[in-house]
Amino acid sequence: MTTTLPGTALDRIAGPARAGAYGPDPAGQRIALAFTTAQAVRHAGRARGYRNEVLSLRLGAAVGSCAVEPGELPADALTDCVGASVAELLDHPLTPVRVAALDAYLMHCRPHAPAHGARPVAVPAGGSLEKSRARARAVVGLLPAGTVRRVLVVGVVNSLLEQLRSRGIGYLACDLKGGTTEWGEPVHPDALARLDDCDAILASGMTLGNGTLDPLLAHARATGKPLVLFAQTGSAVLPRLLGDGVSAVSAEPYPFFWLDGGPSLLHLYGGPPSARPDGGVR
Repeated sequence: MTTTLPGTALDRIAGPARAGAYGPDPAGQRIALAFTTAQAVRHAGRARGYRNEVLSLRLGAAVGSCAVEPGELPADALTDCVGASVAELLDHPLTPVRVAALDAYLMHCRPHAPAHGARPVAVPAGGSLEKSRARARAVVGLLPAGTVRRVLVVGVVNSLLEQLRSRGIGYLACDLKGGTTEWGEPVHPDALARLDDCDAILASGMTLGNGTLDPLLAHARATGKPLVLFAQTGSAVLPRLLGDGVSAVSAEPYPFFWLDGGPSLLHLYGGPPSARPDGGVR
């Protein structure tokens, strides 16, 4: 039987945050800086490129982020955020602002650390493609080893597809933009229509910001299928969903691996023992 949980995933985390369950009263925490990061990339040897745009908010030393479709963020969104309290921004009409504010607050109160269940994994210095592939190895390693035949990939990243191919794991590529993969395979714009055709789900944290995460959570809870999230969006938010449909998270707070060629960190939560450096379970 499926358990229907009240509110969206974002609501279920923002509610306790408003009540001070994670730290200080959000009404007293003000955002000092708001900024966007825009990127266009086409890796050497790849036929296609892509663009990213991310809204980020700074609270003290912490930065929270939410990816948006390029050009979709209104011009006055940054002005709305600067000087506002986290509590005010948790009620903002734009979902990306709410996500980034909650992410900044949780990064401030519950930063990624072993004490909070995170396992740091280094992404070595290198070119953009090398770093993308290193991240993909860590993310795909969060899937149950040897038991997954076909993965629904929500939010196409060709390095993730490449890593699944190298392990002999089938996949269905899904993205709201549609199109084709690097290997000419169709990209399905309606991920929900393909949920019954997979035995695991690998989804971008961007699903939290665009409102498509909750049906994936509901399906994972109802079926017991592994749901692994790779999160630049809401990296501190999504680990709160472990056990609520989510089996593992690769959390990557700002600055992201694609911003420079130096080493960077991922923070892994959950996943099979083989994905854990000590082989243990937390």
